[in-house]
Amino acid sequence: MSEDTTNQYINRELSWLQFNARVLQEAADDTVPLLERLRFIGIFSNNLDEFFKVRYATIKRIDLAGKDGKNVLKGTTASDLLERITKIVIRQQTESLKTITTIKRKLEDHDIFIIDENQVTPDQDAFIRNHFITKVSPALVTYILNDLEKFPHLKDSVAYLAVKLVLKEKIPKEGRISKILQQTIKEKIYALIEIPKNIERFVVLPEKEGKKFIIILDDLIRYCMHINFSIFEYTNASAHMIKITRDAQLDFDNDLSKSFIQKISSSVKSRRDGEPVRFVYDHTIEKDTLDFLMEKMGIDYTDSIIPGGRYHNRRDYMNFPDLGNTELVYQPIKPLAIPGLSLQGSLLNKIAKKDFLQYTPYHTFSYTVKFLRESAIDPKVKSIKITIYRLASISHIASSLINAAKNGKNVIVQIELQARFDETANIRYAEQMQREGVQLIFGVTGLKVHCKACVIEREEKGKLKRYGFISTGNFNESTARIYTDYTLFTTNEAILKETNKVFKFFEINYKINRYKHLLISPHYTRSSLLKFIDTEIQNSKEGKPSGIKLKLNSLSDYDMIDKLYEASRAGVKIDLIIRGICCLIPGIPGMSENINAISVVDKFLEHPRLFIFKNAGDTKVYISSADWMTRNLDRRVEISCPIYDEDIKIELMETFDICWSDNVKARRLSKDQDNAYIRNDKAKIRSQIATYEYYLKKLGN
Repeated sequence: MSEDTTNQYINRELSWLQFNARVLQEAADDTVPLLERLRFIGIFSNNLDEFFKVRYATIKRIDLAGKDGKNVLKGTTASDLLERITKIVIRQQTESLKTITTIKRKLEDHDIFIIDENQVTPDQDAFIRNHFITKVSPALVTYILNDLEKFPHLKDSVAYLAVKLVLKEKIPKEGRISKILQQTIKEKIYALIEIPKNIERFVVLPEKEGKKFIIILDDLIRYCMHINFSIFEYTNASAHMIKITRDAQLDFDNDLSKSFIQKISSSVKSRRDGEPVRFVYDHTIEKDTLDFLMEKMGIDYTDSIIPGGRYHNRRDYMNFPDLGNTELVYQPIKPLAIPGLSLQGSLLNKIAKKDFLQYTPYHTFSYTVKFLRESAIDPKVKSIKITIYRLASISHIASSLINAAKNGKNVIVQIELQARFDETANIRYAEQMQREGVQLIFGVTGLKVHCKACVIEREEKGKLKRYGFISTGNFNESTARIYTDYTLFTTNEAILKETNKVFKFFEINYKINRYKHLLISPHYTRSSLLKFIDTEIQNSKEGKPSGIKLKLNSLSDYDMIDKLYEASRAGVKIDLIIRGICCLIPGIPGMSENINAISVVDKFLEHPRLFIFKNAGDTKVYISSADWMTRNLDRRVEISCPIYDEDIKIELMETFDICWSDNVKARRLSKDQDNAYIRNDKAKIRSQIATYEYYLKKLGN
């Protein structure tokens, strides 16, 4: 058994690192287009940044509080876990650097060259100098560190070049500049250059003889150091990248005179002052420069010190230019129509007759936007209620809601201002919607609102009829192109009446409603799921059809895991598709021998939550916003929605089975935590491609 496991559970943080290792596997996969491999490096790096800001920072707070955390961390102390995380990250960073080197070498076979400052040709010199002087230099912030009384505050996740200038021995004795120099100059000057975030990281140079050249902004700055430090006379200059990652925990003040928006906004601004939780540096940096920086910054070797490569903020590779080389990127798929649901006619009239399922990005997200746009101008629509967790930077959803308010509709928006790392965008839209007459609700004290739901009320024949949709993902046009998610459009009165109760709960928190159809966190999801599993256990014991199939982002709640173990021991067959964290250990005799688990990492990010219970042949199927994590079950408002339409129920089970059959991009989750690909003698099934073909076939193509 892996050292990352106890006898019953895999540690949550170490399981997450294994998920990120699967992302890194995609970057190393020769079958993935080269520029996509670079982008997977960016995703790997971005994931790691967020992990340190949130999870590592949490464990560090436990450690600094003098607690060992064994009860929370299941069998390991906080200090031991911090040490193990650092070792794993160093190993993964080393692998990622090797992968980048391989990718760059292979790009040269396609006449794409990523050059550094030492490879600049005379033909490129003028272009680079001009680009630096006109676009880069005005945006640079340079700190001369030697005589600063206080070390500058390093921004979270911003890359800096740590510069050392070795000065000439003789200093000019005349002239205004020389007097300044004589006052400040030492044998060595240490400086920091902040890499601007508002300038493209990858500078495309003029093409030559069919060859394409790119220089990374960091190297362009290195090449032009003599321009940036022209007032100093030096014999040698070196520049090495460093980066600080800070604790992203939000802290709120208790000023009663501030609105909730003001408090969140203030807290987001103060996040930049969070405690450092990781210091990454170029492993080739000179020791004296590193010692100088660490002393000035108050960092010691007990912190998470990660020796890295020449470049940090490799998350920027997510936006690496494609340079017109279509064969080096994934071919885009054209989002499909939903059979029987035209975007040209009235969506509401169609949904009134039957339920429809939207599965993005295989289906176009335009149905969600069209639903709201139609509702915004339909004179019969009287009210719109919707939850918002993460919005796109340019949001047609927000525009439609504002349009509805301007048309006199009663628009109520529950917006989650604490959606981590999207707080600023949500605050901006919240203020805009508030100005335009949209009624905002800021959730429930102590609970994040993570459910994805919308209910509209339309006057028909003198009565109000409800229409709505419930989703597993955010109402976000940008992520809908790369996240797989289910959305159910329905007029089922039982479902929408209970969804409306959730909105009432946002306004009247002390009243806990009863639900017959929906599973609602934090009140009923856990208890309902436990009952469903108990039913499967009883059915198995009685020889009735039993079985559980789950598709989740994460499975980390220990009580739910224990219940699945109990079901396994009772003979219930359990199939798990878990993209990210999985603390359950499958396939252990006497504990989980009837549980199999896989993870699929591919072109699209697998995001839906789907629960399937065999239920003695009367199968129960739910789509949900909730993972099986303690926070989703007990500390968030979540909706799990039953599927009553038999055709949609079959569709969901069939798409689950397609994913389960993947033998190209699926990895088997096991006690060994080795991320082994599933390989067998069956015909190759890459589930995301097969799912698209499944929906093409439904359209008759």
